[in-house]
Amino acid sequence: MKILLINGANLNMLGTREPEKYGTTTLQDIESSVIELGKKLNVEVDVWQSNHEGEIVEKIQSLKGKYDGLMINAGGYTHTSVVIRDAISSVGIPTVEIHMTNIHAREEFRHTSLISGVAIAQVVGFKERSYTLALEGLVDYLTK
Repeated sequence: MKILLINGANLNMLGTREPEKYGTTTLQDIESSVIELGKKLNVEVDVWQSNHEGEIVEKIQSLKGKYDGLMINAGGYTHTSVVIRDAISSVGIPTVEIHMTNIHAREEFRHTSLISGVAIAQVVGFKERSYTLALEGLVDYLTK
């Protein structure tokens, strides 16, 4: 089984970006923990990050036939990007949306996720643990 983790805009700044909201764990630390958990679950996990919407769309479009599942933290694009939503919908790969904070308890503009309607699940609010919870849930979904 093969899963891709995509991280969107500004997530490369984790560890220094608003530590009161996101903590001090870096994106590299998160990616390493997800890859390590994947090994324990007998799943190959690849990771990828971009700050550019079009690159994210192209990456999603390239997944069909290569990956069994997708985990995505689109960052701010969650609330604005119809094209990322459409790309996820077009490839038909089970997708879990991830957020470190509870987007539903933050600023009103963050309450709407354009991605959630094409995802099988949304994991929010558990800081870096959101990622490993998402992986466990996606693997469970794909194996049942």
